[in-house]
Amino acid sequence: MTNNIAGKVVIITGASSGIGEATAKLLASKGAKVVLGARRIDRLDAMVDEITKAGGEAACQVMDVTKTADNEAIVMLAKEKFGKVDAIFLNAGLMPASPVSALKTDEWDEMVDVNIKGVLNGVAAVMPSFTEQKSGHVIATSSVAGLKAYPGNGVYCGTKWFVRSFMEVLRMESATEGTNIRTATIYPAAINTELLDTISDEATAEAYHGLYKTYGISPDRIASIVEFALSLPEDTTVNEFTIGPANQPW
Repeated sequence: MTNNIAGKVVIITGASSGIGEATAKLLASKGAKVVLGARRIDRLDAMVDEITKAGGEAACQVMDVTKTADNEAIVMLAKEKFGKVDAIFLNAGLMPASPVSALKTDEWDEMVDVNIKGVLNGVAAVMPSFTEQKSGHVIATSSVAGLKAYPGNGVYCGTKWFVRSFMEVLRMESATEGTNIRTATIYPAAINTELLDTISDEATAEAYHGLYKTYGISPDRIASIVEFALSLPEDTTVNEFTIGPANQPW
């Protein structure tokens, strides 16, 4: 397949570790200009330095996806630094799993804010540019929990089902409106990232750590899917990717 990635300007949220970090480094190695957003500026600065030393191009800024202004600011950074935005990878997410009966309502709110509002804020920030240029690619990380229900993950599942539905509507509306905005929703299973670190319910955390220790695979596997999606010709969309360990019966 032709390398359609070289020269593309790609914004990545949740970029400081895991899937976001792996994707940033892979895309930069393929010639993309990556614009990285996350809460940990030290990690972002280190990544930009590493990418630049390897001959790539990157920029970064501190970002809280729940804040509208931060989403707008990273789009402005991309334009000021590289002149345009071709794609955004909405990857920031939280999974503080627990039974509904545990009533960890603060964690419910956090998941809604990051997993749902974070996606909405990112799309809202980039949509005017994509609409004006009549092109753009929105890629979002959902989860296999966005495809089926898992006990202990009621609220998380709900947020990831939202991403699934919203992204499909965005794809259909863009096709109808003639804006040529493509979408790709990714549904990872057990991928070894920092996602489990947010689980405060002890029994749930123990179960998930055991699951991921048994099955978990590298976030590089997801990065390769983002690379594939961005490599497709402009007239082609693959709108959904479900990916996980070959030996995990998710």
